[in-house]
Amino acid sequence: MAELATLARPYAEALYKAAASDLAGASKWVELLKVVAEDDSLQQLAQSPNVSRQQVVDLIVEVAKKEKVTLPEMAVNFINTVIDNNRLSVLPEIAVQFRELKNSQSGSFDAMIYSAFDISPTELPAVVKALETRFARKLNVTVKLEPDLIGGIRVVVGDEVFDASVKAHLEQMKVALTA
Repeated sequence: MAELATLARPYAEALYKAAASDLAGASKWVELLKVVAEDDSLQQLAQSPNVSRQQVVDLIVEVAKKEKVTLPEMAVNFINTVIDNNRLSVLPEIAVQFRELKNSQSGSFDAMIYSAFDISPTELPAVVKALETRFARKLNVTVKLEPDLIGGIRVVVGDEVFDASVKAHLEQMKVALTA
């Protein structure tokens, strides 16, 4: 949605510049704010005329505390600005654009690894290294279980997909046999 991206861009760029001294720390709370803002009940609450801006901010701060994330003053000020400008619904897109700016600065890319089984913390660095070689770039990986792959992994980096799952091989065999 181009309009959402257009609305989010100035906020993401301003936040990126303001948080330049601690991008790693800011990334943590920005991702949390993204998840919180995606909640439909929070969006409805924020739109209610019976709820003040401060009540919404306080609720977000409490949710962060429950997730063991202390929001710095910059984060609270940012939330206030977003809510004052009626842009809480844009916050997930702001987080996406902030992450893209951070990644471009570090020269890395986000990668989603879908795996049929858990990848142990001792195995993950070797998998990441192999994928960085395969994609020829530094990757920030997130692993998500997807048991219907049967075995193996499927990796998505931007618009590139590397599918080494059993399910994909079975589909290829099915196509070959029915052709």
